[in-house]
Amino acid sequence: MKIGIDGRMYGPKQGGLGRYIEQLIKHLEKIDHSNEYVIFLRKENWDQYTPVNSKFKKVLADIPWYGFKEQIFLPKIIKKQKLDLMHFPHWNVPLLYNQKFVVTIHDLLLLHYPSRQASTLTPLLYWFKNKIFRLVLRHAAKKAKNIITISQFSRQDISKTLKIPIDGIVTIYLAPLKKIKNTTSIDLSKYGVTKPYWLYVGVAYPHKNLETLVTAWEIFSAKKDEATQLVLIGKKNYFYQELQKIIKEKNIKNVVLTDFVPDSELCEFYRQAKLYVFPSLYEGFGLPPLEAMQYDLPVISSDRTCLPEILGSAALYFDPTSNTEIAQTAQLVLTNKNIQAELIKNGQKLLKKYSWETTASETLSVYQKTSKKVDN
Repeated sequence: MKIGIDGRMYGPKQGGLGRYIEQLIKHLEKIDHSNEYVIFLRKENWDQYTPVNSKFKKVLADIPWYGFKEQIFLPKIIKKQKLDLMHFPHWNVPLLYNQKFVVTIHDLLLLHYPSRQASTLTPLLYWFKNKIFRLVLRHAAKKAKNIITISQFSRQDISKTLKIPIDGIVTIYLAPLKKIKNTTSIDLSKYGVTKPYWLYVGVAYPHKNLETLVTAWEIFSAKKDEATQLVLIGKKNYFYQELQKIIKEKNIKNVVLTDFVPDSELCEFYRQAKLYVFPSLYEGFGLPPLEAMQYDLPVISSDRTCLPEILGSAALYFDPTSNTEIAQTAQLVLTNKNIQAELIKNGQKLLKKYSWETTASETLSVYQKTSKKVDN
């Protein structure tokens, strides 16, 4: 079988989706020496991936996602490879692509949170783009031979919202990156980190709820004589810039926005933090808290959507709409050594449940079952 994977978002700079594609391909290379694979990449991430398995090759598809070119030109590039099956690891399947494919739909965020606040477009362009998104998403869900998703929450959500038979949707959990053992010391003061700190790692889209986190931090730090910091790690895009404006306008002190941090240094942020906080209003999975657990970091988390399913008893939960409750939950964990120890112990136990080897193996099973289903 010849399988294609859309790797145009491959790599850590594309957040959780980029990590998913990167790790899936890496571990498929380890376990599959029978099928052929074609990985489609853009110029900007072409050098980030070098096949180590002779059954894998890369093909240039320098097409931006979510645009006109993706709809018109990407199908032509893919069809040239004469694939038996294509895997789109995101919902952006071209409407003109009518060959056999599997799609991963991580969540339905843009259906549940179609907020103008989450876009830099004009109202008219946003309306048009939102209409196209809904059309493309529904096409992908209806035409896919199988849908992969990343939590039971998302599986139920996709089935109910898009009216897709649930037996055509497969849940395959993700996994955190393996703990990095850094042999060199990193001075975090170069990022402005000089005190004990809470940590958040991820993007700053509105559903991530970072403005509420910052106000919770303000409540907490007012009682702590500025003895700690809040460190937010993520590529400094429009939404982080807007958050920085709010922090400045409200004169909230001891909040550090680092911009993008490479993996080799990110591990040190996890290692030195006192608390990991995840205030998201909506998630399909939630990788960063699991990554934090690898470094014996106690985690507090929003109690919304899939998070209790994924994090289980390894996190202490709060109502993400209550800045007071977030502050109180943080205070409780930071001052109670027994709770810290219990969360850390549960985190280490939970981590055994997730691995990229399992993710790749279960995905390969979907490819194989899909091929048999298609051939009937």
